[in-house]
Amino acid sequence: MFDHIGLKVKNLDASVRFYQAALDHLGYVLAAEGDGYAGFGLPDQPALWLYAAADAPAGATHVAFRAAGHKQVNGFHAAGLAAGGRDNGKPGLRTEYSPTYYGAFLIDPDGNNVEAVCPD
Repeated sequence: MFDHIGLKVKNLDASVRFYQAALDHLGYVLAAEGDGYAGFGLPDQPALWLYAAADAPAGATHVAFRAAGHKQVNGFHAAGLAAGGRDNGKPGLRTEYSPTYYGAFLIDPDGNNVEAVCPD
């Protein structure tokens, strides 16, 4: 449904470390970077862009990344915690969404709610 997403972040280095660790488990890499920005996605196909901005609003966004299975969701959550994220929902079934919706939630260094989900 979308081509790309851009997030303003207060500390680009901290955000790059967090997303690099968490998204690695979903098969995404740091695909582009430069002065004041970084892009994550498939190699040569960045779709999540981080932009350094001292005035970035805290916790303004929710982004969910599709995972191929429970193992990827679990890895996303563990690596994100180790890279400075905060738990916002441990890996598990979310039957309030659907009987097979398996997800995990983290708060990134800027307060955004990020999720990995395997809906089937």
